[in-house]
Amino acid sequence: MIPLANPDIGAAERDGVLDVLDSGQLADGEEVRAFEREFARYCGTDNAVATTNGTTALHAAFEALDVGEGDAVVTTPFSFIASANAVVHAGAEPVFADVEPTTLTLDPDRVAEVLDERDDVAAILAVHIYGMPAGMDRLRALADEHDVALVEDAAQAHGATYEGEPVGSLADAACFSFYPTKNMTSGEGGMITTDDEALAERAARFCDHGRTVDYRHGDVGHNFRMTSLCAAIGRAQLGKLPEYNLARRGNAAYLTEQLADTSVETPAEPDGRTPVYHQYTVRSDHRDLLESHLADHGVSSAVYYPVPIHEQPAYSDVEVSLPVAERAAERVLSLPVHPALSVADLETVADAVAQFEHSERVPGAVATEERVDS
Repeated sequence: MIPLANPDIGAAERDGVLDVLDSGQLADGEEVRAFEREFARYCGTDNAVATTNGTTALHAAFEALDVGEGDAVVTTPFSFIASANAVVHAGAEPVFADVEPTTLTLDPDRVAEVLDERDDVAAILAVHIYGMPAGMDRLRALADEHDVALVEDAAQAHGATYEGEPVGSLADAACFSFYPTKNMTSGEGGMITTDDEALAERAARFCDHGRTVDYRHGDVGHNFRMTSLCAAIGRAQLGKLPEYNLARRGNAAYLTEQLADTSVETPAEPDGRTPVYHQYTVRSDHRDLLESHLADHGVSSAVYYPVPIHEQPAYSDVEVSLPVAERAAERVLSLPVHPALSVADLETVADAVAQFEHSERVPGAVATEERVDS
């Protein structure tokens, strides 16, 4: 079975972990500080604050921005639920706006409608879904016009760019995840990037139980500190990230070309947006049948995400119609695109999708086991 994800852990990661073990400094320490400096440099920001995971990065960022009780945060319903949960953990209310039909990122026009309707919005949270940058110029303009904070959820977008600028540098704060399936991993971990030194200091304090100096604590915070073991893995992975992303983009380009004559809708790349394909996500009116067909042909696939956040049981009190996100949840299917795929793997994925077009699974199709080439 061709896997949907295949984390690459090699000698550099192992050596880094062994060095940390030999040092005896296993918890937060200089290894973490080095990772923060290197990641900030990669994103083109002045500061970075390491955390335990992407969710805690978002939570700490909202706390540092003083977004909390009585505040609303406009965000997308088409994301992993952590995007909204972090808002709730900070004490604020997530308010959902629909997504762009092409990119499935937060639609600035729908955000503008929410901002015009409500006077309690304190922030906009844009999610770079699947590694596709959101429309940050419009969102930045809206944030400035309405005097609200702008935050990037870049958990799936390490290395993506918008108008030539790296994600992580496009908002007041940005948050990354280093979960094992991401474009780079630290085993588990997160990072906040920002040019605002005071914001970074507040976030770092919150992640360390509000500690100011020694064992003096100015605020009530959490233990969201990254370990040195995770930082060692992250530093090694960061060095490989450009190569990983180049491979993902190349694999995505191959699949887009090969699937051009099929009925599946392949990902678009709007001008000015350079995605890094954390997921290569197609859309199909026969999504569930396609997923089953691929499994029968040795190709893993998955649905990200089958239920929009506003329709999740955890958010049952939310009453809003968001038709673009709702329709996307019925049609999206992610195919393997990770750097470990071989040419043969990519051919197998493309052929399996093409064969589906003529399989007996598809209503009205003419069954054949031969691929139809252009």
